[in-house]
Amino acid sequence: MAAELQKLGRRLVGDWTTEATHPQMPGVVIAGSSTFEWLDGEQFVIFRSHYEHPDLPDAESIIGDTDGFHMHYFDSRGVYRLFELTMLDDGWAIAMGRDSPAGSFASPDAPFSQRMTYGFAHSDQRMSGKGQLSHDDVNWDDDLQITYRRISKASP
Repeated sequence: MAAELQKLGRRLVGDWTTEATHPQMPGVVIAGSSTFEWLDGEQFVIFRSHYEHPDLPDAESIIGDTDGFHMHYFDSRGVYRLFELTMLDDGWAIAMGRDSPAGSFASPDAPFSQRMTYGFAHSDQRMSGKGQLSHDDVNWDDDLQITYRRISKASP
């Protein structure tokens, strides 16, 4: 798993601009930014995201091997989530089940499953993310869609 983290980290680390859309905000394109950086020792990747819209929370996540490959997510609403992370041929994916702790949801009485698939393009200068959520684990609805454009890559 350490090799997978190193490979993913090398592709992610740096600064990115973002443009996102969300089905609950039709026609709105939300600008933002993200930064990926290694925690000292290169055992974890820190992922920070900021959106220029009050309805999308800023967040910090930690990616690494914590009894499995995971992304620990924390946002400005006080929501925290533990996503399982899977490496794909040209990207990565995260998933969380609706049986997660109540703090995983902005409204604990409406649990859902969530997944996001990220794909790299243009020699890792772009990354796209496609989110989905489900309230029954059978029917999946589109969620956040996001495009990342690299501004800078961290020095090796």
